[in-house]
Amino acid sequence: MIRVLLVDDQALVRAGLRALLDSEAGIEVVAEAGDGAEAVSAVAEHRPDVVLMDIRMPGMDGLEATKAISADPRYDAIRIVILTTFDLDEYVFEGLRSGASGFLVKDTEPADLLRAVRAVAAGDALLSPRATRRLVEEYATRAKPAERSPSLEMLTDREREVMAQVAAGLSNDEIATVLFISPTTAKTHVSRAMIKLGARDRAQLVVYAYETGLVRPGWDT
Repeated sequence: MIRVLLVDDQALVRAGLRALLDSEAGIEVVAEAGDGAEAVSAVAEHRPDVVLMDIRMPGMDGLEATKAISADPRYDAIRIVILTTFDLDEYVFEGLRSGASGFLVKDTEPADLLRAVRAVAAGDALLSPRATRRLVEEYATRAKPAERSPSLEMLTDREREVMAQVAAGLSNDEIATVLFISPTTAKTHVSRAMIKLGARDRAQLVVYAYETGLVRPGWDT
């Protein structure tokens, strides 16, 4: 059972999401929160698998809540998905930078939302690779420097090569085709890069790839 926490300051939005998610086999909404502070408390109490997090809320907003949850090692297994009205949004970029596993626009089709919840719960963190790449390209060059910028020197040449392909929005199967390696090998290199850089998931690998200069806006495979 995938346990979901809904965070949005609009009760009507939460009600609609709850009705959709609770109607799906294998998914259960365990709690709701109307702002970031309530979200942090609900995470501590209910330990959900997935948090659907609105960004713009009164009091503690979704960005601060995402930072607080992601910074706590007790919640390493919890995946946060940003809910946004516009996909090109600097707050969403900061959310990914702070540990969110991906983002969805609020007008996402119901079937796509359900697939996204299942995907992120299964560890497929980058929900929309190319959309995330567009977002990162838009804001990475003007964002404030990361507090702990990872060193690419920790990676092997192949790991850097694979990480660059992740930043281009490629899946493990696509990376395998481009680099003439097996999907299993591609997955292994991605996992090793994440471990070495302390990245929670593929979404953070994309952010790191741009912030460290491994790839540049406009770069392509």
